[in-house]
Amino acid sequence: MFESEVAAQEPTLAERVKELEKKYVLQNYARLPLVLERGRGCYVYDTAGRRYLDLISGIGVNALGYAHPRITRVIREQAGRLVHTSNLYYHEYQGRLAERLAKISGLERTFFCNSGTEAVEGALKMIRSHGRRMSAEKYEVVALDNSFHGRTLGAISITGQPKYRADFEPLLPGAKFVPANDMMALEQAVNEKTAGIVIEWIQGEGGIHPMTAEYARKARELATRHDALLVFDETQCGVGRPGTYFAYQLADPVVLPDVMVAAKPLACGIPLGMIVANERAAAAIRPGMHGSTYGGGPLACRVALEFLDILEEMLPSIRSKGAYFRMRLQEMAKHFPFIGEVRGEGLMVGMELSVPCKQIVTDAMEAGLLINCTHDVVLRFLPPYIISEKQIDQAVGTLKKVLKKVKPAG
Repeated sequence: MFESEVAAQEPTLAERVKELEKKYVLQNYARLPLVLERGRGCYVYDTAGRRYLDLISGIGVNALGYAHPRITRVIREQAGRLVHTSNLYYHEYQGRLAERLAKISGLERTFFCNSGTEAVEGALKMIRSHGRRMSAEKYEVVALDNSFHGRTLGAISITGQPKYRADFEPLLPGAKFVPANDMMALEQAVNEKTAGIVIEWIQGEGGIHPMTAEYARKARELATRHDALLVFDETQCGVGRPGTYFAYQLADPVVLPDVMVAAKPLACGIPLGMIVANERAAAAIRPGMHGSTYGGGPLACRVALEFLDILEEMLPSIRSKGAYFRMRLQEMAKHFPFIGEVRGEGLMVGMELSVPCKQIVTDAMEAGLLINCTHDVVLRFLPPYIISEKQIDQAVGTLKKVLKKVKPAG
């Protein structure tokens, strides 16, 4: 056998990666058949060197794209100094980051963890402790239909999508679900047993549905009236994505929660989540009641400080580029009868279709564009904040070619 023929039979790197995962990794992800190797700016590259324009950015995590020079420099410097300390000791950056978050959020105290779902878990403990100080019966949590708050048992207990809860029931007792933006339903659900109200300002997994300011104000009023904690989950919709630091700051005047949880882009891919609370809510967690080994380490906190410096310069452009993106999608929608509403804020955009999205996502990937489908019929776009209008035009042009293949039912 010739040497070239032997080489031709060798599996590619991508094939070896897939085979190893198939054999040894828990099979809980329905992955797309793409093995990524590196990234730069708004583009990622597979193991064969093919380039893809990334409009999902690691589900909103890679908000500054890939290999951002300032973030890369900080990671390199800090990795050579101190990566982890645990929370047995102080380090230079955690207090500085908490101070920064207090200034931009309007709240007072921060707890650091590793992810959005961990932040939700901590907020649920805060809610339970707050309620229990008044009554053993005050433990109910009101959340929204179509919401998504994470994958842990507590988080799925208040996630308003039965498909995430069904396999793990019975879950935490006391969860109630009401339709988003339905003020009457919310008022009927909240009572003296309510310890917390939890709201995503813009539902992500639920199909990119924003809350109205009036609804948020009603939630604030009810939480105050019944001595419950109002929690805004900003894991996907916050930390700059709507063109403000946090989505609740879109309202004028701002509707301030008791607790805000967030994560995703905060440390640019290094796991970091946060609970930011006012003094009233923070008092519910006393020494020894909660903790995190990794949460708020020096590497993650220093990167987050650098990210916030960069974000401060970018916020106005996020809103303008988001408006441009939605305008281009709305123009395109005129040519495809199966496209319905285009909605969102800043660079969190959803486009609802009357056909399933799964194949569209695959076809877009094959055309060099990475997007995502949520709620079965909503194309979700969470591009990096550094995206340009030229790259938005490129994405829309590719998507238009992909959608021409779609055959509407009937």
